[in-house]
Formats: sequence, C-alpha cells, structure tokens
Amino acid sequence: MKISQLSTFIENRSGRLHAACEALAARGINIHTLCLADSRDFGILRLIVADPPAGKAALEAAGYVAQLTDVLAVEVPDSAGGLARVLATTDEAGLDIEYMYAFSTAPGQQAVVIIRFSDPDRAVAELQRRGLNVVAPVTLLQG
Repeated sequence: MKISQLSTFIENRSGRLHAACEALAARGINIHTLCLADSRDFGILRLIVADPPAGKAALEAAGYVAQLTDVLAVEVPDSAGGLARVLATTDEAGLDIEYMYAFSTAPGQQAVVIIRFSDPDRAVAELQRRGLNVVAPVTLLQG
C-alpha cells in the first residue's frame, strides 16, 4: 500500500522547475500530483509519477539529485471536516506525520492526501484497522 514518491532539490531561480518537469516529459513520464516547498535558495519538489524509478533516472540524467521515498495515499471525503476526521484518526493511532499534500479526484466527493509518516508500515496497518482507505499504487495511478 505504500507509494514511491520522487523528491529532488530545485534551485530557487527562474526556469529550474520547468527544466525538471521537461526532463520527465522528455522521457514520457506523467506527473500525477506534486508539491513544491521553497526556501530562500532552493525548493523541495515532491512528485507522484507514473513510473518512479524511471522518473528518478530522468531527473538524475538531467543533473538533479533525486530520491524515492515511501508515502501513503489516504482517501478523504472532499467536504468540510474530511481532513480533520482523518487527522483525528492519525492522532488516536499515535502516528507521526512528517509532511503531507493533497489533491481532489472527484471534487465534492473524494480527495487523496499524500502523507509521509515516520513509520509507513505501521501507519498502513493502523489506518486500515481504523477503517480508512489507504489507496494502492495501481488504483491511485489509474484514478
């Protein structure tokens, strides 16, 4: 149930995000969702792509340092309080969240939250035990 997330550092200057996305596009790698967090000099680009190992190779060939990390994709009702209910469950389970980002798959119905937990294996077990849908990689990438 874990999903491989592709991460790379991006210099905080004009054209660098475009160049990274172009490196993926040139290899035919589709981006499903992404998050960019910046600081003064650089940003961390986190992506869920169709083929994470090929995405990593594409970025590295373009001169980027890239890594793959395990994250979870958790379904959340796309309504007021949906995320709060999921976070209440993670709190009850004592799960530590390092970061997260989200996207909607069917506005007004379902959203997906990508979450990096400090212990992804334990998080899968705890969330499923508590009735949350942890989306399988194949389901996420087809949706």
